[in-house]
Amino acid sequence: MFQIFTDFAGWIVFGLMGLLPSSKLGDALHFFVEDVSKIAVLLAVMIYAIALIRATLNVERVRDYLLGKHRAIGYVLGSVFGAITPFCSCSSIPVFLGFTSAGIPIGITMSFLITSPLINEVAVLLLMSLLGWKFTLLYVVAGMAIGIFGGVFLDAIRAERWLESFALEALQRGQADQSAGVNHGVKEQTVMSFAERHQFAKAETVDIFSRVWKWVIVGVGLGAALHGFVPDGWIEAHLGGGQWWSVPAAVLLGIPLYSNAVGVIPVMESLIVNGLPIGTALAFCMSTVAASFPEFILLKQVMHWRLLATLFVILLVAFTLLGWLFNGLTPYL
Repeated sequence: MFQIFTDFAGWIVFGLMGLLPSSKLGDALHFFVEDVSKIAVLLAVMIYAIALIRATLNVERVRDYLLGKHRAIGYVLGSVFGAITPFCSCSSIPVFLGFTSAGIPIGITMSFLITSPLINEVAVLLLMSLLGWKFTLLYVVAGMAIGIFGGVFLDAIRAERWLESFALEALQRGQADQSAGVNHGVKEQTVMSFAERHQFAKAETVDIFSRVWKWVIVGVGLGAALHGFVPDGWIEAHLGGGQWWSVPAAVLLGIPLYSNAVGVIPVMESLIVNGLPIGTALAFCMSTVAASFPEFILLKQVMHWRLLATLFVILLVAFTLLGWLFNGLTPYL
């Protein structure tokens, strides 16, 4: 399926540019051209296709659907909606406030927000092309499990007491309105025609592509540099021996970085090709996507440091445990 991109990269790098396949520069550029072209096409096609399906779905509808649901069902639904309605860190504040003002418990809201950056349709497709459907399915289940159990734990410790005062007041007002039977529902939307859905999908494709293309270039560029210039066996010798500390080290290494799931997958591909165990590479990527400093700086606007630190520790522990789990399961998948 992806051979056309391999051939295209070979034509550009080895044909037009005249570089040798055995050279480090040629190998790195071939990796770069192949992955950029592949990801660009997948982004355009998949964003458009999913946007057509999602044309009538909005955050308000998700919020209203979660209202009044049993707490246990709410955690699962919050995680599911987080997986199918991806948001980047720049969207986290309005989404968070929209949910809290509707009176949705903070645990359900956090189930949504934790899962959302970890899983999106394009990243899942790219991951499937890299690791196969078994690992991809396990990754999706693991990402949703992190969101669910994170939400359960935050509700259990009454984490809403660590919200900033205005966010806590909005949550309390929303819950009081629920008890009084106030309807938060959005107006019923008319069914969109195909032409309207096409225009929506086209606009969303342009909008999302314009926001993520730079992360694709950065991610693929870094992956190409690792692929072409890191000496063969270096990563495997230093981090690929299954040492217990390599997973938490990879998690900590990913924290200062920032990318979305699409941009970080080429880096993960290069790390795995160079000998890094799959679980260690996945732990690094999860940390980069969901536990980065920019995300937490934005969330500081609505949370006290105590809640941010608790969320931070939950994610680090979860990513480390999942990294160990994936490394242990690799021989059987």
